[in-house]
Amino acid sequence: MSDFKFFADKPTSTYRKSDTTLVILTFLLWAVGIVTLYFCSSGYGTRAFNNPFHFVQRQLIASLVGFCAMIFLACLDVEKLRKILPIIVIGSVILCLLTFVPGIGVERKGARRWLRIPYFSTFQPSEAIKFAMVLYLANLFDKQEKLPEEEKSVFPAFLGLIIFTLIIFAQQDFSTGVFVLCVGLVMFYATGAKLAWFIPFAGLGLPAAALMILLKPYRVHRLTAFLAQDDYQQSYNYQIINAKKAITHGGFWGQGVGTGLTKITNVPEIQSDYVFAGWSEAMGLVGVAIYFVLLGLFAWRIIKVSLSCGNRFAAIACFGFGVTIVAQSILNIAVVGGALPSTGIPLPFFSSGGSSIIFTLAMCGFIINASGIEKSDVYENVSGEFNI
Repeated sequence: MSDFKFFADKPTSTYRKSDTTLVILTFLLWAVGIVTLYFCSSGYGTRAFNNPFHFVQRQLIASLVGFCAMIFLACLDVEKLRKILPIIVIGSVILCLLTFVPGIGVERKGARRWLRIPYFSTFQPSEAIKFAMVLYLANLFDKQEKLPEEEKSVFPAFLGLIIFTLIIFAQQDFSTGVFVLCVGLVMFYATGAKLAWFIPFAGLGLPAAALMILLKPYRVHRLTAFLAQDDYQQSYNYQIINAKKAITHGGFWGQGVGTGLTKITNVPEIQSDYVFAGWSEAMGLVGVAIYFVLLGLFAWRIIKVSLSCGNRFAAIACFGFGVTIVAQSILNIAVVGGALPSTGIPLPFFSSGGSSIIFTLAMCGFIINASGIEKSDVYENVSGEFNI
């Protein structure tokens, strides 16, 4: 049985036992997310769809797809994944471009971020872009390390990152585009990019970001409302003010599972971006602390995997996926707590949304795979630098 392998040509001699703690934490976060989604969305599900399990049922169906992706990526040889990487990258770009095709893409409030799935729901291709972008950069960074010094260049990776970002911007999804760009830049820095390279980039990127905000009145209004949170209480700040009430109402021990924000608060889209407000009201400060402990342990295990993985491509991709999941979590909670302007970034494992949970679990599958790859002499320098 010790020689058993999922794929006949997968070299089991180079693999070790996967990180069991990471697997347990993944299932714990998912399970807590499902429970939270139920008691936050049951009231709205009953009112809008006459079904208290409406959002949970959709999340469970998407989770089934996500767990299949997780198992597949946890078992697949990472070098085989690299061979099909062009298909993943091109496929994710095509999916994003399809959002602009009438009848296929779905437009909401001037944004084209979704694809229509008949008889079920919608699909958000930007989640696929997050997944593809990390693999794309990890692949290039690994290849750069193996090139002679004079042939190393950051521009292919930078060009790909800009293309991914611009495609998301074109969908009128500013916050996700900025998030993808920032995750990519963190990966640049983690793999050895010199700090001097970021200075001219910031000089160009910050004015461009400011211009994009100014060109859209609703972005200006969101920023203005964030800076004056006591104003716009019945418009732009309605969600955040009621989310803060829910968090405060939770107290130390919480109001108990089942409150569902029906007693004193009314937060639109509670099942989506503001689901953490429901968790905070129900579980209180103790529940918030438990969540951060789970997230901290999850982040620690991913860092440990990245540093000990025996394949540089897998190590870099593992780091990128970890940054994606953990940074999204922190950003979402910061928005719910009023520390950042509204972004539309979902809370991984918790927020209702099939696209998000599918690719979150897929990322976890890859990280679990990476945790089982033995370090060898060939890959001793996991974070080797390259010159810009």
